[in-house]
Amino acid sequence: MVNRSLFPALGLIGVAATAWYSERLTAPEVRPGPVRITYWEKWTGFEGDAMRAVVDEFNRSQDEIFVELLTVSGIQDKTLLATSGGNPPDVAGLFGPNVAQYADNMAVMPLTEFCKEAGIGPEDYIPCYWDIGFYKGEVYSLPTTPASTALHYNRALLKAAGLDPDRPPKTIEELDAYAEKLTKRNGSRIEVSGFLPNEPGWWNWSWGYFFGGTLLEGDTITANSPENIRAYEWIQSYTKKFGAGDIQAFRSGFGNFSSPQNPFMSQKVAMVLQGVWMYNFISQFAPELDWAAAPFPHPADRPDLAEPTLVDLDVLVIPVGAKHPKEAFEFIKFVQSQKGMELLCMGQRKHSPLREVSPGFYEKHPNPYIRLFTELAYSKNAIPAPKIGIWPEYQAELNSAFDEVYLMRKTPKEALNYVQARMTPLWEDYLLKQKLREQR
Repeated sequence: MVNRSLFPALGLIGVAATAWYSERLTAPEVRPGPVRITYWEKWTGFEGDAMRAVVDEFNRSQDEIFVELLTVSGIQDKTLLATSGGNPPDVAGLFGPNVAQYADNMAVMPLTEFCKEAGIGPEDYIPCYWDIGFYKGEVYSLPTTPASTALHYNRALLKAAGLDPDRPPKTIEELDAYAEKLTKRNGSRIEVSGFLPNEPGWWNWSWGYFFGGTLLEGDTITANSPENIRAYEWIQSYTKKFGAGDIQAFRSGFGNFSSPQNPFMSQKVAMVLQGVWMYNFISQFAPELDWAAAPFPHPADRPDLAEPTLVDLDVLVIPVGAKHPKEAFEFIKFVQSQKGMELLCMGQRKHSPLREVSPGFYEKHPNPYIRLFTELAYSKNAIPAPKIGIWPEYQAELNSAFDEVYLMRKTPKEALNYVQARMTPLWEDYLLKQKLREQR
Protein backbone atom coordinates (compact mmCIF):
# COMPACT_ATOMS: atom_id res chain seq x y z
CA MET A 1 0.00 0.00 0.00
CA VAL A 2 1.36 3.38 -1.01
CA ASN A 3 1.85 5.94 1.78
CA ARG A 4 0.05 8.94 0.33
CA SER A 5 1.30 11.20 3.13
CA LEU A 6 4.75 11.25 1.42
CA PHE A 7 3.46 12.89 -1.75
CA PRO A 8 3.33 16.49 -0.43
CA ALA A 9 6.86 16.17 0.93
CA LEU A 10 8.18 14.68 -2.27
CA GLY A 11 6.52 17.44 -4.20
CA LEU A 12 8.17 20.10 -2.09
CA ILE A 13 11.57 18.46 -2.60
CA GLY A 14 10.98 18.41 -6.36
CA VAL A 15 10.06 22.09 -6.42
CA ALA A 16 13.12 22.99 -4.39
CA ALA A 17 15.39 20.92 -6.64
CA THR A 18 13.97 22.53 -9.74
CA ALA A 19 14.40 26.00 -8.29
CA TRP A 20 18.02 25.21 -7.28
CA TYR A 21 18.82 23.86 -10.76
CA SER A 22 17.20 26.84 -12.43
CA GLU A 23 19.20 29.24 -10.27
CA ARG A 24 22.41 27.38 -11.12
CA LEU A 25 21.66 27.86 -14.83
CA THR A 26 20.92 31.59 -14.58
CA ALA A 27 23.18 32.82 -11.75
CA PRO A 28 26.81 33.72 -12.56
CA GLU A 29 29.34 31.07 -11.59
CA VAL A 30 31.03 31.84 -8.27
CA ARG A 31 34.74 31.15 -8.71
CA PRO A 32 37.07 30.70 -5.77
CA GLY A 33 39.58 33.51 -5.26
CA PRO A 34 43.32 33.14 -5.65
CA VAL A 35 45.33 31.14 -3.14
CA ARG A 36 46.83 33.67 -0.74
CA ILE A 37 50.36 32.95 0.43
CA THR A 38 52.23 34.77 3.17
CA TYR A 39 55.77 35.94 2.52
CA TRP A 40 57.97 37.22 5.35
CA GLU A 41 60.92 39.39 4.37
CA LYS A 42 63.47 41.41 6.38
CA TRP A 43 64.00 44.38 4.07
CA THR A 44 62.86 47.93 4.67
CA GLY A 45 63.45 51.17 2.77
CA PHE A 46 64.49 51.01 -0.87
CA GLU A 47 65.43 47.34 -0.49
CA GLY A 48 61.93 46.52 0.69
CA ASP A 49 60.45 48.64 -2.10
CA ALA A 50 62.43 46.62 -4.67
CA MET A 51 60.98 43.33 -3.47
CA ARG A 52 57.50 44.80 -3.21
CA ALA A 53 57.75 45.73 -6.90
CA VAL A 54 58.56 42.08 -7.67
CA VAL A 55 55.62 40.86 -5.58
CA ASP A 56 53.28 43.31 -7.30
CA GLU A 57 54.52 42.20 -10.72
CA PHE A 58 53.92 38.55 -9.82
CA ASN A 59 50.43 39.27 -8.50
CA ARG A 60 49.56 41.13 -11.72
CA SER A 61 50.97 38.38 -13.93
CA GLN A 62 48.34 35.79 -12.99
CA ASP A 63 45.15 35.39 -10.94
CA GLU A 64 45.64 32.05 -9.18
CA ILE A 65 48.08 33.07 -6.43
CA PHE A 66 48.26 36.26 -4.40
CA VAL A 67 51.40 36.99 -2.36
CA GLU A 68 51.04 39.02 0.82
CA LEU A 69 54.40 40.56 1.72
CA LEU A 70 55.08 41.29 5.39
CA THR A 71 58.21 42.98 6.74
CA VAL A 72 59.56 41.07 9.75
CA SER A 73 62.53 42.12 11.86
CA GLY A 74 64.75 39.41 13.38
CA ILE A 75 63.44 37.15 10.65
CA GLN A 76 65.85 34.25 11.17
CA ASP A 77 64.70 33.76 14.77
CA LYS A 78 61.02 34.53 14.23
CA THR A 79 60.73 32.18 11.27
CA LEU A 80 62.31 29.35 13.23
CA LEU A 81 59.99 30.04 16.16
CA ALA A 82 56.90 30.16 13.93
CA THR A 83 57.94 26.93 12.23
CA SER A 84 58.45 25.10 15.51
CA GLY A 85 55.02 26.38 16.60
CA GLY A 86 53.37 24.98 13.46
CA ASN A 87 52.35 28.32 11.99
CA PRO A 88 55.09 29.43 9.59
CA PRO A 89 54.78 31.71 6.57
CA ASP A 90 54.61 30.08 3.15
CA VAL A 91 57.83 31.81 2.06
CA ALA A 92 60.60 33.37 4.16
CA GLY A 93 63.50 35.54 3.10
CA LEU A 94 66.51 34.43 5.14
CA PHE A 95 70.28 34.91 5.00
CA GLY A 96 72.57 32.43 3.28
CA PRO A 97 74.31 31.29 6.50
CA ASN A 98 70.89 30.35 7.95
CA VAL A 99 70.42 27.53 5.42
CA ALA A 100 72.49 24.83 7.13
CA GLN A 101 71.05 25.60 10.55
CA TYR A 102 67.47 25.46 9.28
CA ALA A 103 68.09 22.32 7.23
CA ASP A 104 69.70 20.50 10.15
CA ASN A 105 66.73 21.46 12.31
CA MET A 106 64.38 20.15 9.60
CA ALA A 107 62.76 23.58 9.52
CA VAL A 108 62.87 24.11 5.73
CA MET A 109 61.59 21.97 2.89
CA PRO A 110 63.98 20.61 0.27
CA LEU A 111 63.26 22.31 -3.04
CA THR A 112 65.07 19.73 -5.16
CA GLU A 113 62.00 18.17 -6.78
CA PHE A 114 60.36 21.55 -7.35
CA CYS A 115 63.55 22.71 -9.09
CA LYS A 116 63.66 19.62 -11.30
CA GLU A 117 60.07 20.14 -12.41
CA ALA A 118 60.74 23.82 -13.10
CA GLY A 119 64.00 23.17 -14.96
CA ILE A 120 66.01 25.20 -12.43
CA GLY A 121 69.58 24.01 -11.86
CA PRO A 122 73.18 25.01 -11.11
CA GLU A 123 73.81 25.88 -14.73
CA ASP A 124 71.53 28.91 -14.29
CA TYR A 125 73.57 30.56 -11.53
CA ILE A 126 76.99 31.94 -10.69
CA PRO A 127 78.41 28.84 -8.93
CA CYS A 128 79.11 30.32 -5.49
CA TYR A 129 75.52 31.56 -5.18
CA TRP A 130 73.91 28.27 -6.16
CA ASP A 131 76.20 26.47 -3.73
CA ILE A 132 75.03 28.51 -0.74
CA GLY A 133 71.56 26.96 -0.98
CA PHE A 134 72.79 23.42 -1.78
CA TYR A 135 73.41 21.36 1.35
CA LYS A 136 73.84 17.63 1.95
CA GLY A 137 72.69 16.77 -1.56
CA GLU A 138 69.52 18.86 -1.51
CA VAL A 139 68.47 22.32 -2.65
CA TYR A 140 67.11 24.11 0.41
CA SER A 141 66.98 27.70 -0.82
CA LEU A 142 67.11 29.79 -3.97
CA PRO A 143 68.69 33.24 -4.34
CA THR A 144 67.30 36.71 -4.13
CA THR A 145 70.02 39.39 -4.02
CA PRO A 146 73.71 38.45 -3.91
CA ALA A 147 76.74 40.32 -2.65
CA SER A 148 80.49 40.19 -3.15
CA THR A 149 83.12 42.43 -1.57
CA ALA A 150 86.02 44.53 -2.85
CA LEU A 151 88.52 47.09 -1.64
CA HIS A 152 86.90 50.53 -1.69
CA TYR A 153 89.44 53.34 -1.66
CA ASN A 154 89.51 57.12 -1.60
CA ARG A 155 91.22 58.30 -4.78
CA ALA A 156 91.74 61.85 -3.50
CA LEU A 157 93.49 60.69 -0.32
CA LEU A 158 95.75 58.38 -2.32
CA LYS A 159 96.70 61.22 -4.63
CA ALA A 160 97.37 63.58 -1.70
CA ALA A 161 99.71 60.98 -0.19
CA GLY A 162 101.69 60.72 -3.41
CA LEU A 163 100.14 57.40 -4.44
CA ASP A 164 98.72 56.61 -7.86
CA PRO A 165 94.89 56.65 -7.54
CA ASP A 166 94.67 54.50 -10.65
CA ARG A 167 96.93 51.85 -9.15
CA PRO A 168 95.38 50.46 -5.92
CA PRO A 169 97.38 47.97 -3.83
CA LYS A 170 97.49 44.47 -5.27
CA THR A 171 99.20 42.59 -2.43
CA ILE A 172 98.75 42.61 1.33
CA GLU A 173 102.26 44.01 1.62
CA GLU A 174 101.36 46.90 -0.66
CA LEU A 175 98.15 47.46 1.29
CA ASP A 176 100.20 47.76 4.50
CA ALA A 177 102.63 50.20 2.86
CA TYR A 178 99.76 52.30 1.49
CA ALA A 179 98.10 52.28 4.92
CA GLU A 180 101.22 53.72 6.58
CA LYS A 181 101.54 56.49 3.98
CA LEU A 182 97.87 57.37 4.23
CA THR A 183 97.67 57.45 8.04
CA LYS A 184 97.84 60.96 9.50
CA ARG A 185 98.50 61.77 13.14
CA ASN A 186 98.34 64.86 15.28
CA GLY A 187 100.74 63.89 18.03
CA SER A 188 99.50 60.50 19.22
CA ARG A 189 95.99 61.14 17.91
CA ILE A 190 95.03 59.45 14.65
CA GLU A 191 93.17 61.80 12.32
CA VAL A 192 93.08 59.65 9.19
CA SER A 193 93.72 55.92 8.95
CA GLY A 194 94.88 54.24 5.78
CA PHE A 195 93.26 50.91 6.63
CA LEU A 196 91.99 49.03 9.68
CA PRO A 197 91.31 45.26 9.73
CA ASN A 198 88.40 45.81 12.13
CA GLU A 199 86.59 48.37 10.00
CA PRO A 200 83.71 47.76 9.54
CA GLY A 201 84.22 44.64 11.70
CA TRP A 202 81.53 42.54 10.02
CA TRP A 203 83.85 39.84 8.75
CA ASN A 204 86.38 39.39 11.54
CA TRP A 205 85.92 35.63 11.15
CA SER A 206 87.07 35.65 7.53
CA TRP A 207 90.65 36.93 7.50
CA GLY A 208 92.21 33.48 7.57
CA TYR A 209 90.75 32.73 4.13
CA PHE A 210 92.64 35.69 2.65
CA PHE A 211 95.85 33.92 3.68
CA GLY A 212 94.79 30.45 2.45
CA GLY A 213 93.18 29.21 5.66
CA THR A 214 89.85 27.52 6.25
CA LEU A 215 87.62 27.06 9.27
CA LEU A 216 86.34 23.59 8.48
CA GLU A 217 87.88 20.73 6.52
CA GLY A 218 85.47 17.83 6.12
CA ASP A 219 84.28 17.20 9.65
CA THR A 220 87.30 18.81 11.33
CA ILE A 221 87.47 22.27 12.87
CA THR A 222 90.60 24.07 11.59
CA ALA A 223 90.55 27.34 13.54
CA ASN A 224 94.24 27.17 14.52
CA SER A 225 95.69 26.27 11.13
CA PRO A 226 99.05 27.92 10.26
CA GLU A 227 97.35 30.07 7.63
CA ASN A 228 94.80 31.37 10.13
CA ILE A 229 97.53 32.12 12.64
CA ARG A 230 99.40 34.05 9.95
CA ALA A 231 96.26 36.10 9.25
CA TYR A 232 95.86 36.97 12.91
CA GLU A 233 99.53 37.94 13.11
CA TRP A 234 98.82 40.37 10.26
CA ILE A 235 95.81 41.71 12.17
CA GLN A 236 97.95 42.23 15.26
CA SER A 237 100.63 44.04 13.22
CA TYR A 238 98.24 46.99 12.88
CA THR A 239 97.92 47.25 16.65
CA LYS A 240 101.68 47.12 17.02
CA LYS A 241 102.14 49.89 14.43
CA PHE A 242 99.37 52.24 15.49
CA GLY A 243 98.59 51.35 19.14
CA ALA A 244 95.49 49.69 20.57
CA GLY A 245 94.49 52.72 22.63
CA ASP A 246 95.03 55.16 19.78
CA ILE A 247 92.99 53.01 17.39
CA GLN A 248 90.15 52.65 19.93
CA ALA A 249 90.08 56.39 20.54
CA PHE A 250 90.05 57.02 16.79
CA ARG A 251 87.22 54.55 16.15
CA SER A 252 85.12 56.00 19.00
CA GLY A 253 84.57 59.04 16.81
CA PHE A 254 83.02 57.07 13.96
CA GLY A 255 79.36 57.65 13.14
CA ASN A 256 76.72 55.14 12.10
CA PHE A 257 77.38 53.11 8.99
CA SER A 258 74.41 54.54 7.08
CA SER A 259 75.17 58.19 7.77
CA PRO A 260 77.47 60.96 6.53
CA GLN A 261 79.66 60.18 9.56
CA ASN A 262 80.53 56.74 8.21
CA PRO A 263 84.37 56.70 8.47
CA PHE A 264 84.92 55.97 4.78
CA MET A 265 82.39 58.52 3.57
CA SER A 266 83.66 61.16 6.02
CA GLN A 267 87.21 60.45 4.74
CA LYS A 268 88.60 59.28 8.07
CA VAL A 269 89.48 55.84 6.65
CA ALA A 270 91.06 55.77 3.20
CA MET A 271 90.60 52.10 2.30
CA VAL A 272 87.98 49.61 3.47
CA LEU A 273 86.69 46.15 2.63
CA GLN A 274 83.06 46.61 1.65
CA GLY A 275 80.30 45.04 -0.41
CA VAL A 276 78.44 45.89 -3.58
CA TRP A 277 75.87 47.78 -1.50
CA MET A 278 78.41 50.49 -0.53
CA TYR A 279 77.61 52.47 -3.69
CA ASN A 280 74.06 53.02 -2.42
CA PHE A 281 75.27 54.74 0.73
CA ILE A 282 78.03 56.74 -0.96
CA SER A 283 75.53 58.10 -3.51
CA GLN A 284 73.16 59.06 -0.69
CA PHE A 285 75.50 60.46 1.94
CA ALA A 286 78.71 61.43 0.08
CA PRO A 287 77.87 61.88 -3.62
CA GLU A 288 80.95 64.06 -4.22
CA LEU A 289 83.38 61.46 -2.83
CA ASP A 290 86.12 60.52 -5.29
CA TRP A 291 86.28 56.76 -4.80
CA ALA A 292 86.93 53.54 -6.66
CA ALA A 293 86.75 49.78 -6.09
CA ALA A 294 89.25 47.03 -6.87
CA PRO A 295 89.87 43.39 -5.90
CA PHE A 296 91.09 43.06 -2.32
CA PRO A 297 94.86 42.36 -2.13
CA HIS A 298 96.41 38.93 -1.56
CA PRO A 299 99.70 37.88 0.10
CA ALA A 300 102.65 38.46 -2.24
CA ASP A 301 103.85 34.87 -1.80
CA ARG A 302 100.37 33.46 -2.58
CA PRO A 303 99.42 34.59 -6.10
CA ASP A 304 97.04 31.64 -6.13
CA LEU A 305 94.90 33.63 -3.68
CA ALA A 306 94.40 36.59 -6.02
CA GLU A 307 90.97 38.24 -6.21
CA PRO A 308 89.59 37.07 -2.87
CA THR A 309 86.02 38.14 -2.19
CA LEU A 310 83.50 37.42 0.50
CA VAL A 311 80.21 36.26 -1.00
CA ASP A 312 76.83 36.16 0.66
CA LEU A 313 73.26 35.83 -0.43
CA ASP A 314 69.73 36.59 0.60
CA VAL A 315 67.62 33.49 0.02
CA LEU A 316 64.04 32.30 -0.23
CA VAL A 317 62.93 29.17 1.62
CA ILE A 318 59.68 27.30 2.21
CA PRO A 319 59.39 26.48 5.92
CA VAL A 320 58.25 23.02 6.95
CA GLY A 321 54.53 23.19 7.70
CA ALA A 322 53.81 25.89 5.11
CA LYS A 323 50.16 25.66 4.07
CA HIS A 324 50.73 26.26 0.36
CA PRO A 325 54.18 24.93 -0.66
CA LYS A 326 53.28 24.44 -4.33
CA GLU A 327 52.01 27.99 -4.71
CA ALA A 328 54.93 29.28 -2.65
CA PHE A 329 57.36 27.75 -5.11
CA GLU A 330 55.51 29.32 -8.04
CA PHE A 331 56.37 32.70 -6.55
CA ILE A 332 59.98 31.65 -5.86
CA LYS A 333 60.23 30.47 -9.46
CA PHE A 334 59.07 33.88 -10.68
CA VAL A 335 61.80 35.57 -8.62
CA GLN A 336 64.35 33.26 -10.30
CA SER A 337 63.29 34.41 -13.76
CA GLN A 338 65.48 36.97 -15.48
CA LYS A 339 62.62 39.46 -15.33
CA GLY A 340 61.92 38.99 -11.62
CA MET A 341 65.56 38.82 -10.58
CA GLU A 342 66.67 41.88 -12.50
CA LEU A 343 63.72 43.91 -11.23
CA LEU A 344 64.83 43.05 -7.70
CA CYS A 345 68.60 43.41 -8.17
CA MET A 346 68.35 46.65 -10.12
CA GLY A 347 66.02 48.02 -7.43
CA GLN A 348 68.59 47.19 -4.74
CA ARG A 349 71.50 48.18 -7.02
CA LYS A 350 73.18 44.79 -6.82
CA HIS A 351 74.40 42.35 -9.43
CA SER A 352 72.35 39.34 -10.47
CA PRO A 353 73.12 35.81 -9.20
CA LEU A 354 72.08 34.48 -12.61
CA ARG A 355 74.69 33.66 -15.24
CA GLU A 356 72.70 35.42 -17.94
CA VAL A 357 71.44 38.98 -17.75
CA SER A 358 69.36 40.94 -20.20
CA PRO A 359 70.93 43.29 -22.76
CA GLY A 360 71.60 46.63 -21.12
CA PHE A 361 71.52 45.42 -17.50
CA TYR A 362 75.06 46.60 -16.81
CA GLU A 363 74.76 49.71 -18.95
CA LYS A 364 71.64 50.83 -17.08
CA HIS A 365 73.05 49.92 -13.66
CA PRO A 366 73.97 53.00 -11.58
CA ASN A 367 76.91 51.37 -9.76
CA PRO A 368 79.98 52.09 -11.93
CA TYR A 369 81.74 48.98 -10.57
CA ILE A 370 78.88 46.52 -10.89
CA ARG A 371 80.76 44.38 -13.44
CA LEU A 372 83.67 44.07 -10.99
CA PHE A 373 81.40 42.63 -8.29
CA THR A 374 79.95 40.13 -10.76
CA GLU A 375 83.41 39.09 -11.95
CA LEU A 376 84.64 38.68 -8.37
CA ALA A 377 81.74 36.33 -7.63
CA TYR A 378 83.18 34.01 -10.29
CA SER A 379 86.61 34.03 -8.58
CA LYS A 380 87.99 30.69 -7.44
CA ASN A 381 88.75 32.53 -4.20
CA ALA A 382 85.14 33.46 -3.47
CA ILE A 383 84.61 33.00 0.28
CA PRO A 384 81.16 32.10 1.67
CA ALA A 385 80.50 31.54 5.36
CA PRO A 386 81.03 27.87 6.26
CA LYS A 387 77.93 25.71 5.94
CA ILE A 388 77.81 24.57 9.54
CA GLY A 389 74.71 24.26 11.72
CA ILE A 390 76.40 25.89 14.72
CA TRP A 391 77.89 28.76 12.73
CA PRO A 392 76.57 31.47 15.12
CA GLU A 393 78.56 29.91 17.98
CA TYR A 394 81.68 29.48 15.85
CA GLN A 395 81.48 33.03 14.56
CA ALA A 396 81.11 34.39 18.09
CA GLU A 397 84.25 32.54 19.21
CA LEU A 398 86.21 33.89 16.24
CA ASN A 399 85.03 37.43 16.94
CA SER A 400 86.22 37.08 20.52
CA ALA A 401 89.59 35.76 19.30
CA PHE A 402 89.90 38.71 16.92
CA ASP A 403 89.36 41.16 19.79
CA GLU A 404 91.84 39.37 22.03
CA VAL A 405 94.47 39.53 19.30
CA TYR A 406 93.72 43.08 18.20
CA LEU A 407 93.88 44.37 21.78
CA MET A 408 97.15 42.50 22.41
CA ARG A 409 95.65 40.35 25.17
CA LYS A 410 96.68 37.09 23.49
CA THR A 411 99.04 35.98 20.79
CA PRO A 412 97.36 34.78 17.59
CA LYS A 413 98.32 31.20 18.37
CA GLU A 414 96.91 31.39 21.90
CA ALA A 415 93.64 32.93 20.73
CA LEU A 416 93.07 30.43 17.93
CA ASN A 417 94.12 27.44 20.03
CA TYR A 418 91.40 28.52 22.45
CA VAL A 419 88.82 28.64 19.66
CA GLN A 420 89.93 25.20 18.49
CA ALA A 421 89.61 23.79 22.01
CA ARG A 422 86.19 25.37 22.52
CA MET A 423 84.65 24.46 19.17
CA THR A 424 85.93 20.93 18.59
CA PRO A 425 83.81 19.22 21.31
CA LEU A 426 80.79 21.38 20.45
CA TRP A 427 81.09 20.39 16.81
CA GLU A 428 81.60 16.70 17.56
CA ASP A 429 78.55 16.72 19.85
CA TYR A 430 76.54 18.46 17.13
CA LEU A 431 77.56 15.88 14.53
CA LEU A 432 76.57 13.05 16.87
CA LYS A 433 73.15 14.58 17.49
CA GLN A 434 72.63 15.02 13.75
CA LYS A 435 73.55 11.39 13.12
CA LEU A 436 71.08 10.19 15.75
CA ARG A 437 68.36 12.46 14.33
CA GLU A 438 68.90 11.13 10.82
CA GLN A 439 68.75 7.53 12.08
CA ARG A 440 65.36 8.22 13.63
